[in-house]
Amino acid sequence: MAGVIQTTVRRSMPASLLLRVRHRSPGLANGLVGGALAAGLGLAAFTVLVMLLWVSSPYPDSGPGGALHVAAALWLLAHGAELVRVDTLSGALAPMGVPPLLLAVVPVWLLHRAARDTAEGGARDNAPLMPGRTAWAGVVLGYLAVAAPAALYAAGGALRPSWTWTALCVPLVALVAAGTGVWTAYGRPSGPLEQVLGAVLPRGARHLVLGPDGRPGVAARAAAAGATVLVAGGAVLLTVSLGWHFGETRRTFGRLTEGWSGWLAVLLLCVTLLPNAAVWAAAYALGPGFLLGAGVAVTPLGARAAPLLPPFPLLAAVPDPGAGTALHGTVVALPLTAGVVVGWFVGRGSVTGGGRFGVWTAGRTAGAAAFAAGLCGVLMALLAGLAGGPLGTAALARFGPVWWQVGLATAVWLGLTAAATALTVRAWRLRRSYRRGERRADRVVVPWRRPALPRSPQRERLPRGTWFKRKPGRSAPAPAPVAADEPYLLLDDDGDDGDDRAHGAPDDLRDLRDLRDGTDPFGLRPRPEPLDDLPTASPPAAPGDPEPRPPA
Repeated sequence: MAGVIQTTVRRSMPASLLLRVRHRSPGLANGLVGGALAAGLGLAAFTVLVMLLWVSSPYPDSGPGGALHVAAALWLLAHGAELVRVDTLSGALAPMGVPPLLLAVVPVWLLHRAARDTAEGGARDNAPLMPGRTAWAGVVLGYLAVAAPAALYAAGGALRPSWTWTALCVPLVALVAAGTGVWTAYGRPSGPLEQVLGAVLPRGARHLVLGPDGRPGVAARAAAAGATVLVAGGAVLLTVSLGWHFGETRRTFGRLTEGWSGWLAVLLLCVTLLPNAAVWAAAYALGPGFLLGAGVAVTPLGARAAPLLPPFPLLAAVPDPGAGTALHGTVVALPLTAGVVVGWFVGRGSVTGGGRFGVWTAGRTAGAAAFAAGLCGVLMALLAGLAGGPLGTAALARFGPVWWQVGLATAVWLGLTAAATALTVRAWRLRRSYRRGERRADRVVVPWRRPALPRSPQRERLPRGTWFKRKPGRSAPAPAPVAADEPYLLLDDDGDDGDDRAHGAPDDLRDLRDLRDGTDPFGLRPRPEPLDDLPTASPPAAPGDPEPRPPA
């Protein structure tokens, strides 16, 4: 053993290299694991719920295998995929496409959390974030890798997924939910939204929506508030109607099933469908109403007699057939209230949301209110489309509100009310500011620009903007000092770049050090940091002013 060469002995990894490996950004594998874990947790939650109901049922019509097939089918239904019943009396396939909106919260929330945690990498404030596209792609691919076998397994049960809707809805939900998670991890930047709107909107309307005075953000918050008021008001209308028909609601439980286990199952089904019923009630208040079958509309102006429907507690809240009365007409207070809320948000933002750009003009305020009403119409149309669907064939081919009618009615109701309310709130807040002695601003004021910084004679090339930029303050820690007895590594620092050129170091070594130090090896200069210490230029004094004006 005395002749063993010392260079063949295995040496330990240096401390600096260990530190670099420890703080290295996670790769695509973390996203794949996170997406697969989100899908597995969602499937496990649905499986536990269905198995509890199957165990508590006194007369189960299938074994545990059938319950597992139902759990996988319900998990796909929560994504919006349409199911098909094969064990009908006529032998024909019957679609079932009314997804419970409360069940949809489970996969969306799990995907959002998985993408957000993957992008953050479980790191602390001093660690870098994972690239946004890598985290997004990893979570989506990992989720779909579990969803595909689950869909194949559900195809062997009584409730089979429609392959067209499954291939469309499940990837779409995964893309949107994971994208919002990555967007949240990066501090919710406005770049992705502005790029999408800039590509979708016509060229003549882009300056109205993507103005620099904060209108997109104010309009988005106002639209979200209006949609919240409509859905919450629909829930209140549903509660009042169920209380009005309390006797019929209580009798439907006894007609459907017997025993506490059956009542519990019906109650859980009603709870999962409560958001759907709230959207139906909001559509009823807006005017278009909803359908209880092909050609059977229920509106405030009147309700037609529905075909023979199974007794269900939530259907007891449907108004009686016949012409509408003055009591039914009072529901118009809901869209009026939503329009007032949207107008209040826009009117407040017209004075305070512009920031350094001053107060919006009356025309810009009315335009922002109309834009917020349109966004709210889009949100309500999306909810209406998700809250309804088919429950069979022929007379049961359509249940729920018609999405485009709900969206158009929302835009019309809220557009008229929000514009008038926004202008009123704007005038009221300006009047209060004038009484306090503040400087009057009737229009958008362009701020005074700072003095231009001297540029280098060498031409600079600025980097292109990216969708996901790293949060400020998240930078990799400095590497630990290298011990004197540690062997030399290729990426270790031997001096500055000037010493390398002086001693004739190869170009590859200098490029590697440039990549490690954050500089660009191709000679492109990074974007210069803004200098906040420079004094702002004051506007020139008017001929009659005794004192110079303060800077804007």
